[in-house]
Amino acid sequence: MFTYGPVPSRRLGYSLGVSLIPPKTCSYSCVYCQLGRTNRLQVKRENFYRKEDVFAEIERQLTHSKADYITFVGDGEPTLSADLGWLIRKCKESTSKPVAVITNASLLFESGIRQDLSKADVVIPSLDAGSPEIFSRINRPHGTIKFETMLRGQMDFRRDYRGQIWLEVMLVHEVNDTEEALKDIRIAIDKIQPDRVYLTTPIRPPAESWVRPPPPEKILRAQEIIGQAITVDMIESGAFGHETFASAQQAILEIGSRHPLRLEQARRIEDEFTESGIVDKMIEDKALRKVLFHNSEYLLPSHFVRGQ
Repeated sequence: MFTYGPVPSRRLGYSLGVSLIPPKTCSYSCVYCQLGRTNRLQVKRENFYRKEDVFAEIERQLTHSKADYITFVGDGEPTLSADLGWLIRKCKESTSKPVAVITNASLLFESGIRQDLSKADVVIPSLDAGSPEIFSRINRPHGTIKFETMLRGQMDFRRDYRGQIWLEVMLVHEVNDTEEALKDIRIAIDKIQPDRVYLTTPIRPPAESWVRPPPPEKILRAQEIIGQAITVDMIESGAFGHETFASAQQAILEIGSRHPLRLEQARRIEDEFTESGIVDKMIEDKALRKVLFHNSEYLLPSHFVRGQ
């Protein structure tokens, strides 16, 4: 499946996710990524899937789901898909639903990618660092991507783009939450001039086991330094769209592979299918494994190996 959800989003309400990228295919291998380490690090764009099939599935999903946004996000970096611009245009032609794209912003220096994103209503780029050193440490980019190039790409996109830019900064304790790192991020943000800035923290099991969210006082200090930032450091709430799945097991595996589920969320899906005992059986059969992160228990599909 190319689509999933709608899933509850901390920024977009209920979001119909669209994945155009094979799992763990990205231009970064961020230390905090909920999908684990990148195993296909690349910057070359490709036609990964047949675009007509992706669009047909989006249309089917929209006939029975109550999504607030169609969100291109995927299992890797969505701008690596050469079909992204075509799909955004088709969505805008066929539905009144707003379109969002969540991107790591690494490839915005390419004019063709900026053009592809031009019809989206909201673009949510990442900016986790204000210096080359922190950029390399937290985002672990493809060797051809330099900090200065990434930043210039974001600045050029702001100049050209007429939609909303909601910049996202992921704060990782003892990596980019120091005074110096935060001041550097503020300087970079002032150059980009986004419409909003979100400060986020890791809430799901990350690629590297040592990753932790900053303590509350560090988050408050980040707000002071960065300015008019919106802090999004709580877990999302709400039900997951499951209407297209044939069983609770399929729904848990499909959704969990793209949006790791807390234990209580998986049990809620089980209840909605009225299939008792499915979650416990999947744990017993090792189809799911438990991971404790930040005082919450998550269930990860067994093929979804992280930090190894």
